[in-house]
Amino acid sequence: MNDWKPIAVPSTTPMKTVLEVIDRGRMQIALVVDDGCHLCGTVTDGDIRRALLRGEGLDTPVEKFMNDTPVTGLVSEDELLWQRTMQRHSLGHLPLLDARGCIVGLTRFQPPQEPRHDNAVVLMVGGLGSRLRPLTQARPKPLLQVGSKPILETIVENFASHGFHRLYLCINYKGEMIREHFGDGSRWGVEITYVEEKERMGTAGALSLLPERPDAPFFVMNGDLLTQVDFVRLLRFHQKQAAAATLCVREYAHQIPYGVVDLDGHTVTGMLEKPSHRVHVNAGIYMLNPEALALIPHGRYLDMPDLINRMLEQDMPVGSFPIHEYWIDIGQMQEFQQAHEDYEEKFPA
Repeated sequence: MNDWKPIAVPSTTPMKTVLEVIDRGRMQIALVVDDGCHLCGTVTDGDIRRALLRGEGLDTPVEKFMNDTPVTGLVSEDELLWQRTMQRHSLGHLPLLDARGCIVGLTRFQPPQEPRHDNAVVLMVGGLGSRLRPLTQARPKPLLQVGSKPILETIVENFASHGFHRLYLCINYKGEMIREHFGDGSRWGVEITYVEEKERMGTAGALSLLPERPDAPFFVMNGDLLTQVDFVRLLRFHQKQAAAATLCVREYAHQIPYGVVDLDGHTVTGMLEKPSHRVHVNAGIYMLNPEALALIPHGRYLDMPDLINRMLEQDMPVGSFPIHEYWIDIGQMQEFQQAHEDYEEKFPA
């Protein structure tokens, strides 16, 4: 039984704070409680994603998107009954109440060992890393060390820990160094196939060089990202949405440093001081169905945004998967230094 108090929040707590509580608690859930001991609701990853897809902002109070009818257990019951309840309702956690209806604990579902998933993972690791020179003059960016190991090694271990074992590394710049480091992947419990680009082909063009066409949805990810995204959850989301492609997206806020004036001709109709503009940006992680490959010309340069636009032109359904987990694109020296500072906390040994 886990201590529930560190993950308890009042109903007026904004989404941003709830995310911080969930992240700190490392239990993937927050409990909404009143001034006493009574449980008002629960908030999980799925509740937050659905709220983001509805257009809710990070300042939305938790009472607007919490599950206000959570499944609960009784502390007087035994562990076996708690586990059966969680399995029956597909829950990761179960709040435990006493005879008065007050929350007294939280138990977690003990899942079986992570099954192996045959879905392919394609990692784009052939870039020049120009913005990180001189660091990338001697080695490719995916082999730059962040924390205790190269960036790409953390990515490979992350997919392996989720049960994905069929990896394709699309290599170009100093690709032999990547091949020498990872070999066949057996050290990490995965099977690595190398896709060698004779010339740079963009983040989608290299998919035309895959030795065989995947027979199930597959991942495409840039090889300079560090993230805590749950890849199994992304796969399930993609399958449930019946999309041909799913993009991971993040909310990005940009504050305009001036007062914005609304005009109707020469007449001022309103003014807003230093407004914040919120957009969703591409996070460089995709799930594609095999039919998307038919839109990629063989051996020619193509970036993923161009492929996605081609799919939209063909009326192929494209979905989005909002991510709020840790994510950093190591494109410039500032992000490289930030990743170093974050690593121990976000990727503990």
